[in-house]
Amino acid sequence: MKRWHKGLLGALAGAAVLAGGAYAFRTDLALALVRWRSTQDIAANRPVPWQQGPATPAQSPAERPPNIVFILFDDLGLNDLSTFGGGVADGRIKTPHIDKLAADGAIFTQAYAGNATCSPSRAQLMTGRYATRTGFEFTPTPPGFPRIVPMVWNDIHPDRPPILTHPDAEAAAPPFEDQGLPPEEVTIAEVLKARGYHTVHIGKWHLGNAPRFHPNAQGFDESLNMDGLLHLPEGSPDVVNAPIDFDPIDRFLWASGNFATSYNGGEKFAPGGYLADYWTDESLKVIEANRNRPFFLYLAHWGVHSPLQATRADYDAVGDLGSHRLRVYAAMLLALDRSVGRIMAKLEAEGLADNTLVVISSDNGAPGYIGLQGLNAPYRGGKGSFFEGGIRVPLLAHWPAQVSAGSKVALPVGQGDLMPTFAAAGGAPRPAGVVIDGRNLLPALTAKGPQPRADAPLFWNSGYYKAVRAGDWKLQVNGKQGKAWLYNLAADPTEQRNLAASEPAVRKRLEALIAAHEAGRKPPLYASTFDTPVSIDKTLDQPYAKGDEFIYWPN
Repeated sequence: MKRWHKGLLGALAGAAVLAGGAYAFRTDLALALVRWRSTQDIAANRPVPWQQGPATPAQSPAERPPNIVFILFDDLGLNDLSTFGGGVADGRIKTPHIDKLAADGAIFTQAYAGNATCSPSRAQLMTGRYATRTGFEFTPTPPGFPRIVPMVWNDIHPDRPPILTHPDAEAAAPPFEDQGLPPEEVTIAEVLKARGYHTVHIGKWHLGNAPRFHPNAQGFDESLNMDGLLHLPEGSPDVVNAPIDFDPIDRFLWASGNFATSYNGGEKFAPGGYLADYWTDESLKVIEANRNRPFFLYLAHWGVHSPLQATRADYDAVGDLGSHRLRVYAAMLLALDRSVGRIMAKLEAEGLADNTLVVISSDNGAPGYIGLQGLNAPYRGGKGSFFEGGIRVPLLAHWPAQVSAGSKVALPVGQGDLMPTFAAAGGAPRPAGVVIDGRNLLPALTAKGPQPRADAPLFWNSGYYKAVRAGDWKLQVNGKQGKAWLYNLAADPTEQRNLAASEPAVRKRLEALIAAHEAGRKPPLYASTFDTPVSIDKTLDQPYAKGDEFIYWPN
């Protein structure tokens, strides 16, 4: 995306504001300009030339390092999976394939995302390092987003706290494609590749689009990258759409989205069907192509992130749930669950299931802005907050050769632990001279060897908003609002009773942990461009009332 595009879009959006007068005119014009800017030629679908491994194995699957398949969902709420919370629509929609994987493997009952929004979380799970070390702290936003989304928000939600913009920070930010994970950071793909693994990325990346940030430059031999924002073309006869008029982010995504992918940074072309199904189809080809050598497959689904789109077949399959939007969302879950089932079936068919470590998680909690209640139940908050609903995520591990069926791990863990865990599983050394914050979780998974400390602190930070969990205590502090929230999660797991005023000694101890964590930190790679108010106990479709709990979230 060229800088002149960014400047032109900003100027046109500004002109729309000045010329508008009426909300409908100025917001629709601004969004129309986004749609105009995003229009581009996308080639027809084509076969992906996946690299083929050896025709015969040098070792049997049991003798070589385990294959590793990491499936990451996007914006999936803990309660979306029936194993963890019963499933959406009051438990009417189940996730049987994921449930089976969980029953046959291990469940982490206190697992946390690296952050409460997608990109910083993904950076942490790729590197095993906190943003205080990498500087990758804020989610990159495409041109126009920091201006148009606040404009739409402040027009359609005048009763709510406003989104605050920082034009100087936006002007000083690098181009969107250059807002990426620094190339000098060492990813798990690089570590496993050095061990002899064939490494493949399929799906969302969101860690920089320029060539030096691309998955191929970060350790992946092959990458089928997401280059659009739609799950299917908006006008496809096979799609059922659920636009969300009250959500400015959703309106921007529909306006700026297209349906595209690319292989190894080449020309953009149309995916071969609904994204969850298409990426699964291609994952099966990767498994088959590499069945005779160790491989690392990172399948980063776009579902269930908005825009909410499902196939007509899945929409019909879930039936009437009383809400069109909920029905589309549930149908998207159906596709993700089917994806897991198909991948497990392929591993079985190729004789690889026993010695393949399959891990499933989500990059953060479900967002309140899509207007669906209970997705993070029973926890408060959602995406864009450090309340449990924003960062408590499902984490499942399946590895029959090493992990006993029905295992449950109560240890509080973070996604930064995945990088050293995958490295240990593959027999790969940690990168020399690099501080890794994450811990190897294999002892907890296998119940063998010294166990990780249960009271080791976990940290989260996004600008002025920070949090720490140490043992059963969790503290959040928001410098912009001058507020603190302290909870004993053993006694109050859903964060109902704020003890920040009544437990000063505990608060002081946790504040000291945060200060020590921040000492000598690497500054953010670029500044936050806007601050969004995030309701803790209400979704965006519910009326806002004075006194409702909310936090401000930077980017």
